[in-house]
Amino acid sequence: MSTTEPDVAAGHWPAGHRSAVALAFDVDGPTGDAMLNGSIWRKPSYFALGSYGPHRALPRILDLLDEAGVRATFFTPAWVVETWPDTCRNVVERGHEMAHHGYRHERYWDLEPDQQAEVIERSQQIFRDVLGAPAVGFRTPSGDWHPDTPRLLARAGFAYSSSMRGDDRPYFHEIDGEATRLVEIPGRWDLDDYASLAYTRNPDYPAGQDRIASYELTLDNWIREFDGSHAEGLCMTTLFHPKVCGKPGRLLLLERFLQHMRSGGDVWFATCREIAAWWSRPAAPAAVRTGGQHV
Repeated sequence: MSTTEPDVAAGHWPAGHRSAVALAFDVDGPTGDAMLNGSIWRKPSYFALGSYGPHRALPRILDLLDEAGVRATFFTPAWVVETWPDTCRNVVERGHEMAHHGYRHERYWDLEPDQQAEVIERSQQIFRDVLGAPAVGFRTPSGDWHPDTPRLLARAGFAYSSSMRGDDRPYFHEIDGEATRLVEIPGRWDLDDYASLAYTRNPDYPAGQDRIASYELTLDNWIREFDGSHAEGLCMTTLFHPKVCGKPGRLLLLERFLQHMRSGGDVWFATCREIAAWWSRPAAPAAVRTGGQHV
């Protein structure tokens, strides 16, 4: 790991903006473990909840982003792109970025390099066929990856990943001892809506136990995370999910969160692709991290 730290003092961002925000959503749909192990077909409620994201919640989120004038990144399994092609094309047509999130939300840690390469190749072809271009961004579906994953991403032409948790500034990955231009845009579980808002009945005891956090406390947490990031001039990204935060009442939380972040006028709202491109400019900081590291 390089001892050179990125220069992210306040005002470092384009046009003198104090900090950067890459608003990002994981459009998982009904993909994930239940689809991978087949149990989704024995519990239709799994499929119904997942389908709510791209079918019903995503259009609401797009309308909110239009009203706020903010573009975002949508990490989307290619199966979802195949299944809801018009919806996914609409995301791109409205100026947002679609990025790689597996084919069916696979766990990259469990896949051998050739299996990972197959998922990437299949997904990229679907992006080309449906959206007109391959993805340049990657977010690991399960919060981890195989030590060979960064090498595969670089070989496939990805510009960035948003998978790791060990920093709150972008950095470059080091692969096989060599510095690369593969940018990492770290996220944090603090800004994952599942942590507060994912209602669960498993387990469904003790009776009367809260299933989700207070909406006001959830918004307060998000605002405090932003305020801290903004004060230090950092780069903040989110791990939001349309099927979790795109319901009517929760959409009001997103609206108020956006209003707070936009109120100062000195935040650079950008897609992850734009963050990576700016970080990779010739004058970019030189800090790197070891490619296989996950902290």
